[in-house]
Amino acid sequence: MPTGVLFDMDGTLIDSHQTHVDCWLRYAAREGVILDRDRVNSTFGMVNREIIRSFWPGTLSDEKVREIDLGKETMVRDMFRTDLPAMPGATQLLQMLHEQGFKLAVASSGPKENVVLACELLGVTPLLDAIVTSSDVKYGKPHPEIFLTAAKRIGAEPQNCIVVEDATVGIQAAKAAGMKCIAILSTGHTESELKDADVIVRSLGEIVLGSHFSGDGGISLLGENLT
Repeated sequence: MPTGVLFDMDGTLIDSHQTHVDCWLRYAAREGVILDRDRVNSTFGMVNREIIRSFWPGTLSDEKVREIDLGKETMVRDMFRTDLPAMPGATQLLQMLHEQGFKLAVASSGPKENVVLACELLGVTPLLDAIVTSSDVKYGKPHPEIFLTAAKRIGAEPQNCIVVEDATVGIQAAKAAGMKCIAILSTGHTESELKDADVIVRSLGEIVLGSHFSGDGGISLLGENLT
């Protein structure tokens, strides 16, 4: 019986895809590194240290990786504070699940500062039992570490957790962790990319309005009951 729901952040609770793409392109250009949008799109769900080493030529020192990471993510946070691109229905879904007694966590490959800020701006921090970010894990998605860590922190067995994700690597991580997965078709992704999820929705509102999470602790997805 599902007892925990684990949410990705970028592309799931906030529609930050364009924000991140623009900030990667702008920061890389400052350093003379030319990127294209398709290449940036392919890295969503990975942790920044892995992304940076794949984007920048040569061998980078850990100090340089941290410098790039800080510069790009400072841009992102500044844009969040100006206008957080919240996904429609995000706060309502978390509130509903909280009231139904589910243990909730955000499990994001993003930097801790970004994720914590986004949760605060969304007003969902009091609803969460745990926040897990790239600072808490050694391996990025598609490795299952981040979801397994989140499940442990909320006191739920992996097989009793459901992941809400938008990225291929996130779906792979959920499956590797032995969890069910709902994929949201958000900016920058196609339905074919999400085919390995248990169900695909086009908005969080579909989950709210469709009452996919049943009151008996199970989850009803498009006519299927996943328990």
